[in-house]
Amino acid sequence: MDSQRTHHVTTTDGVTIGGTVHGQGPPLVCLQGGIGDGDLDWQALLPHLTDRFTCHLPNLRGRGLSGDHPDLSFGRLVDDVLAYIDSIPEPSGLVGWSLGAVLALSAAARSDAVAAVAAFEPGIMTLTDEQEQAAFGATLAHMGELAAEGRLTEAVRTFAGLPFSDAEIAVAEDAGYLEAAGRYVPNLLSFFQQQVEHEGPTADDPAVLASVRAPVLVLYGSEAKPLMTRSARHVAEHVPAARMQPIPGAGHAAPLTHPAALAQALAGFFSPVRQPA
Repeated sequence: MDSQRTHHVTTTDGVTIGGTVHGQGPPLVCLQGGIGDGDLDWQALLPHLTDRFTCHLPNLRGRGLSGDHPDLSFGRLVDDVLAYIDSIPEPSGLVGWSLGAVLALSAAARSDAVAAVAAFEPGIMTLTDEQEQAAFGATLAHMGELAAEGRLTEAVRTFAGLPFSDAEIAVAEDAGYLEAAGRYVPNLLSFFQQQVEHEGPTADDPAVLASVRAPVLVLYGSEAKPLMTRSARHVAEHVPAARMQPIPGAGHAAPLTHPAALAQALAGFFSPVRQPA
């Protein structure tokens, strides 16, 4: 049975980071991607994991059960993850999708409270080529225009077209995911603006990745777009205890389109790491 409850922690800058908690067993903290929130991103996966793990679904600041704050910088988001996992009494597994995967790796580089990390398609923007950079810039500009007109669902659909295939967008649309995530478009635009202004080490820095000592499983869809497979290889090449594993037939939206296959990979990875002998 999934006995849902909630968990909250207050960060050093006074923001409440909250998430729903489901299931029983060793803790898995599932970090959302950039588009939705904890519940939207992981709802399809939960039925496949809650009989074996306690699944925490924390939200980025400004989303779901978390409080809002103008500071959406990457470093601050990592601090939020660290505050959340530090509030759990035992070492946790981290699962991250896209932005969440990069946050998970960054947190693992700084914390001994991370038992293991499963990173599904960490999108590393510094690995984009000129064509991808141009498409990304144009997409953000169009999103801003749509958001200014109040057309938030169209704006999030526009952004989803970067990592998702047309078939994945159709699944997300039918599930109501894009409409529900539309309210977070302003947060997403603000995050990327603050990323442009960021100075200092980034999560893709080989030195940062080399400091991750926990076991890492880098997951990617066999139908992923080139940036995602490029990012997965980059992580696997620089994290000492990392290996790669594909999800057959999946693209970037695997948590929505292939939850059973993704959950099987996660359970196979975390169970030997987390379960007592």
